[in-house]
Amino acid sequence: MTEKILIVEDEQAIVDILTFNLNKAGYDTLSAADGETGLRLIFEQNPDLVLLDIMLPRLDGFSVCRRLRAEGLGVPVIMLTAREEEADKVLGLELGADDYITKPFSMRELLARVRANIRRTAIDETGGRPAPESGWLQNGPLWLHPERMGARKNGAALSLSGREYELLSFLMRRPDRVFSREELMREVWNYDYYGDLRTVDVTVRRLREKIEDNPGEPRFLLTRRGMGYLFAAQVESGKLKVES
Repeated sequence: MTEKILIVEDEQAIVDILTFNLNKAGYDTLSAADGETGLRLIFEQNPDLVLLDIMLPRLDGFSVCRRLRAEGLGVPVIMLTAREEEADKVLGLELGADDYITKPFSMRELLARVRANIRRTAIDETGGRPAPESGWLQNGPLWLHPERMGARKNGAALSLSGREYELLSFLMRRPDRVFSREELMREVWNYDYYGDLRTVDVTVRRLREKIEDNPGEPRFLLTRRGMGYLFAAQVESGKLKVES
């Protein structure tokens, strides 16, 4: 079945460009020029992904994201924001957006992020402990499937945003190695924008809320003050390993 993408954007020229390229890539599209209409279409049409501008008439993108997350909807949301508006990026992630992309954007990058976020939500959500031969990466009670973009803890599926999954995948494959925020921006998300570093801290905090028993006293995702973050191998629960 063809995936459906909702474009919530009030600049018709951008809508036209996005629609053309997304259709060319094999996606169905629909659009809304204001936040209220966009929110209604999310509930009515159940899209597979939402491209959500921040500055919208009637209801801004932040309010749209806040409301759909409050209703428990897990549809991936990629927010469209201006390059210089760091606070917008941080707030969007705080409200539950999966990713952001800055204007003007590369269509190649946008399509890559659309594919990654749709693929992540298409994983098998059946419960239970993953089979050893299924290709899962294990660290204690945490399991990660790089190809299917799935994550579990104690056999239960974790609901991670695209940004959270990318960070967990990167660090979990490199246990006990410290990475600075600058390195994570560059190596994980291919961003080299000065001033974006708070988005790393936001993603770390939200990821801890989902993978740690006590986010205030983390045992997986650790901070090394003045240096950066690392993912600690859980030796007591079984060394990190890849099942193939």
